[in-house]
Amino acid sequence: MIHIFVAFLLVSTSLGPVLSLQSVPDSGHRQLQNCTLNPYKDIQKLRRVQAYLKKINKPAVKTIQADGDVIDCVPSHLQPAFDHPQLKGQKPLKPAVRPKGHNLTEAVSESFQLWRDTGESCPKGTVPIRRTTEQDILRASSVRRYGRIRRHVRRDSTGYGHEHAVVFENGDQYYGARASLSVWAPRVTNEYEFSLSQIWIISGSFGNDLNTIEAVVCSCFFQVSPELYGDNYPRFFTYWTSDAYHTTGCYNLLCSGFVQTNNKVAIGAAISPRSSYNGRQFDIGLMVWKDPKHGHWWLEFGPGLLVGYWPAFLFSHLRSHANMVQFGGEIVNTRSSGFHTSTQMGSGHFAEEGFRKAAYFRNLQTVDWDNSLVPLTNIHLKADRANCYDIRQGRNRVWGTYFYYGGPGRNVRCP
Repeated sequence: MIHIFVAFLLVSTSLGPVLSLQSVPDSGHRQLQNCTLNPYKDIQKLRRVQAYLKKINKPAVKTIQADGDVIDCVPSHLQPAFDHPQLKGQKPLKPAVRPKGHNLTEAVSESFQLWRDTGESCPKGTVPIRRTTEQDILRASSVRRYGRIRRHVRRDSTGYGHEHAVVFENGDQYYGARASLSVWAPRVTNEYEFSLSQIWIISGSFGNDLNTIEAVVCSCFFQVSPELYGDNYPRFFTYWTSDAYHTTGCYNLLCSGFVQTNNKVAIGAAISPRSSYNGRQFDIGLMVWKDPKHGHWWLEFGPGLLVGYWPAFLFSHLRSHANMVQFGGEIVNTRSSGFHTSTQMGSGHFAEEGFRKAAYFRNLQTVDWDNSLVPLTNIHLKADRANCYDIRQGRNRVWGTYFYYGGPGRNVRCP
């Protein structure tokens, strides 16, 4: 049986076709490793780090510093994607035709990125790329695993540290998905956990050939991940894999894969402004869809900004279509203190609290075979641990299909 997920803003269970993840870091072991002195191995590791930095950080025509991030304006033909053997010597494609029914003039509370608050911008013909630092890589367990998810994927999430509150639809052929997500800065308990909200587009089995595209604010929308970024800012992120996270794929532009075409959005950069509890709410639109002409999967962020595309050759099943789309939140629970984490999902409040208090997705749609946006018709809800993070779905004429989701993690009902 074939299953497919899509996610956007960089976030599984036994009762539904939801992704599960394994291999939660052992923080005690990691700390012990870091305290072990081995000058030869340390020198070798630093050499590998420097070699990786030389490969991934491309020559920039301009550099912008913003609140801890360094954004390099890299000529578009020099970005990491074009290190791939099938892309060498090529240039980014022209924008794909958007799905029918997509309204570019829709009124949306726009969310921007902190680096744009400087008033600086990248020149035409370049793409903004968050610079990878030595400290970024050293936070990972190894250079090889930096920027990648190493996990076993199975249908149930119990016991593997990853918990979800999601809406999903399957049973058809899907060529994309779209939604608007509220932007929050959930609290993450320790550096080995994350919290994200995203859209998944998925195809393949839950064995070695699972294909996914993830685009999130942190989840292929937003993500808070201290281990990956070194702070607690919500960040716009993407992720892809073609073999169930075993050897292929990566976050953002940390390997050859995603081709960026936009000079206004930096993947992996911090998002601002953010929603506040019982205050102003900020959301942003995300859309991923398959270009009918070339078969590539394109990503749109905000009010009509085409970020770029995942080339069709990266995937097996997704070369044709997806069999599942999923929207919602995900956290990692390491139980580092012996009980459930207090890492928040969404706003950190349960779905029942509603607007201005709980996080939401609105105007959920999928893309059909005719490259048209259509409403969801076969919706399923899944909360792995509803006492920790839950979800409630609704529908009205303004928001179409929507849902509230999230929670505080550890509480009296979630020990």
